[in-house]
Amino acid sequence: MKLEKLIPWLAGGLAIVGAAIAVIPPSPVRGFDTDAFGRLPVLEGGRVKPVDSVSRNALLMIRGQQSFKYDPDGDGPQKGRTISSDEWILDVLFRPELADQYPVFVINDPEVLGLMGMRQSSNRYFAFSALVPHLEEIQKQAMAAHQVDAKQRTRFQSAIANLFERVYLYYRLKNTVQLAGSPGLAAEVASAGTPGAQQRHQAIEELAYFRPIPPAAGTTGDNWLNMGQALRGAASGQPGDALSGWARLSVAYMAQDPSSFGRAVADVTAADAAARPDSIDLAGHEIVFNRAQPFYAGMVVYVLAMLALFASWLWKPKILQPAAYGLLVAGAVIHTLGLVSRVLLQGRPPVTNLYSSAVFVGWGAVVLGVILERIYKKGFATAVAAASGFASLIVAHHLSGDGDTMEMMRAVLDSNFWLATHVVTITIGYSGTFLAGAMAIGYTLRKHLVRKPDPGTTKALMGMTYGVICFALFFSFLGTVLGGIWADQSWGRFWGWDPKENGALLIVLWNAIILHARWGGFVRERGIMAMAIFGNVITSLSWFGVNMLGVGLHSYGFMDSAFWALTGFIASQLAIMAFTLLPAQFWKTANAHGKQQEPSPEPGH
Repeated sequence: MKLEKLIPWLAGGLAIVGAAIAVIPPSPVRGFDTDAFGRLPVLEGGRVKPVDSVSRNALLMIRGQQSFKYDPDGDGPQKGRTISSDEWILDVLFRPELADQYPVFVINDPEVLGLMGMRQSSNRYFAFSALVPHLEEIQKQAMAAHQVDAKQRTRFQSAIANLFERVYLYYRLKNTVQLAGSPGLAAEVASAGTPGAQQRHQAIEELAYFRPIPPAAGTTGDNWLNMGQALRGAASGQPGDALSGWARLSVAYMAQDPSSFGRAVADVTAADAAARPDSIDLAGHEIVFNRAQPFYAGMVVYVLAMLALFASWLWKPKILQPAAYGLLVAGAVIHTLGLVSRVLLQGRPPVTNLYSSAVFVGWGAVVLGVILERIYKKGFATAVAAASGFASLIVAHHLSGDGDTMEMMRAVLDSNFWLATHVVTITIGYSGTFLAGAMAIGYTLRKHLVRKPDPGTTKALMGMTYGVICFALFFSFLGTVLGGIWADQSWGRFWGWDPKENGALLIVLWNAIILHARWGGFVRERGIMAMAIFGNVITSLSWFGVNMLGVGLHSYGFMDSAFWALTGFIASQLAIMAFTLLPAQFWKTANAHGKQQEPSPEPGH
């Protein structure tokens, strides 16, 4: 087999192996098997998940990261030992006096810092202990901010409300298994049923963030109990195996006894497996997904594919271009495995919320790019597909800051059939429209930056863009019609001029206008590319703009934080369109004899 044929396999295989290394379980922390603890299933947010997911999501919401460095000597935030989310939540649950010293609260707003008498500096991470003297004022200001509609809040009001929500989340975590500062869960189990204990157990029941006690074996439903409910139940009988196991786990960790901790975790796992064996398998699958972080790994591989392709334009194209394609395929494989894992974990089709739609849009663009590159073999589809996949996963990454991306379905979306037909179909239409726009952007940059563009590549690029627009029109139209049928079943009308419906219609009409303008001879090469770029604007408004309006049946939350990002994106697309439509003298190309020649004017320009 020739070297050129082996290169894509070698490059793609190495990328997949590199991504797979992340699933190797971590080493014990100070002798404690945090991996086994992270696998314990609990109920939170309406679904069963491992403790690892709870800890990752909670730390992400509080700090914006899933791990952090801690230096007890205070030499700086970038020094010291890395604390994983599982170690962090163990300390929050069982050693809150230590967890209170961890710098996990990120505060950027100068007015919030001024409220607490702190100066703005390079260190923007603060411990809970530093916030304690100011909690009363933080709560007071946050309550005042909550009286104002989210769309009308000032920067300070939004910042203080967000800080209070994170502080309250941390406070709930501290009191989920046992009350902070109490003798511990074992003492609570021993005192169950006594008059003095009832009030404490009621407080745990009200504050608990997750439910770690599974329903009894043989019962139906997902009536998991939080620790307060389990303690109240233990007052009328013997504590169950799971509650007893958690009590021993608490004692072992508070005493810093790794061997007893390991045995207690094994006992809790056995009790959970006896009551809900499926929860153990589900938690194990999800913890592998968490470690692999397939969408982050895919993002890295897409960047490598772009870099390899860019390098191929300067050096050894016969080696680097196939390597870039192999990396693109590897990124697509990792991306696909991540999507399949989410489907299996949720038991839902791949698009269930805004985060998953960003992941799916990028996946669709990458798959189309892989197919187009296989057909045309020009390298251009590799560059555009890798850029599209990377951009969509960056968007998804920023959308994941609110915590669990596999939260419970909104009532209007709670239909697997329509999620698998309308939502997936119209999201494929988004993918096609964005891919066509990305190709048009690449066409514009190539025309300006390449001194002697290859006519064959230009023709292939034109053909790819035209074909993708046809593809996008078909799926956008089909998805819009299916959405109307769903609306008729859900709300009793096929069409109601809802903002989301209008956005979907505009995508269909714009793609149809592009094709009719080409067929009628009103535009040719540059005109089609400029119109394809404007398709990015229309699709982004339909995709994200609806949420920013705060009105309509499809508006699920005001995304004020994304307003300026969307505005910047639209402005960039309009600027690139202007760049595409520059006067003809900017499009000079060199002929074979070195003379300068201008292309003939295109219709419509």
